[in-house]
Amino acid sequence: MFLGGPLATARFFLGVDGGATRCRARLRDSSGRELGRGLGPASNIYLDFDEAMRVVRETIESAISAGASRQEIAVGLSLAGLSDDNEAERVSDALPGFARIVAVNDAVAACVGANGVGDGGLIIAGTGSAGIARVGARTTIIGGRGFWLGDDGSAARLGESALRATLRAIDGLEPMSGLAQALGRHFNDDPLRMSRWAAEARPRDYGSFAPQILAVARSGDMRAREIVGEAASAIAALANALNALGAERIALAGGFGEPLRPFLPPDVAKRLAQPRRDAVDGAILLAGGTLAEDTACP
Repeated sequence: MFLGGPLATARFFLGVDGGATRCRARLRDSSGRELGRGLGPASNIYLDFDEAMRVVRETIESAISAGASRQEIAVGLSLAGLSDDNEAERVSDALPGFARIVAVNDAVAACVGANGVGDGGLIIAGTGSAGIARVGARTTIIGGRGFWLGDDGSAARLGESALRATLRAIDGLEPMSGLAQALGRHFNDDPLRMSRWAAEARPRDYGSFAPQILAVARSGDMRAREIVGEAASAIAALANALNALGAERIALAGGFGEPLRPFLPPDVAKRLAQPRRDAVDGAILLAGGTLAEDTACP
């Protein structure tokens, strides 16, 4: 956990979850009652720090427009990939005027949201992927090393693997499959067009193909099922690693997690629980806030 700003008494608690797909903010009072929400586009500080922080500031403003002053707000920031004090301090400096800022890796905030502040584990399967175990005083993050070196079992990695197979099929390097036919149509079956697209594509662009890939797999296409099976195996490996670290309750979160659940090994799918709350509320808890127990809460 990384702290920035004075440890002042706060009357309001704001959680922010900024990542590769979108930025979300939620404001609660000291009793945990929700007062406002904000929603913005992608805000990955490692792709474009200044643009990401602009999105964070605008999303925050839309959540607190009802009237709470900055000096009374403690902010919990859940940011994709955040890993050290220098990064956290830079983020804190870009958000002046608040009572307190707590900046953590998004996996940490999501784990706290999913399980509460006690022990537990979490697998995040979204555009990227990661596992986290919080056991005693120790927090361990597994995976989540980015699109080029990690993120196995994520929507982005699934899309990359499927598009690679599609290009191989178009080039005659492997048999044509229903998967290759479905994805190839996006590029008019033109290898050069695919290559040019890939030169500019970001992880979320690859991840956007995940729903179609899963649909083709559900239809019975063996190549699609093979690639989706590799993603499911990667999630199962994360679950086993978190168990080995002592995490007993492990939740599965992220926009890709539930759609992938039917493809997981049955014993793993059974062990993975539903998150109690999301990363935004996890950030609020880490900032010192509380959560109202109402059915409207995520």
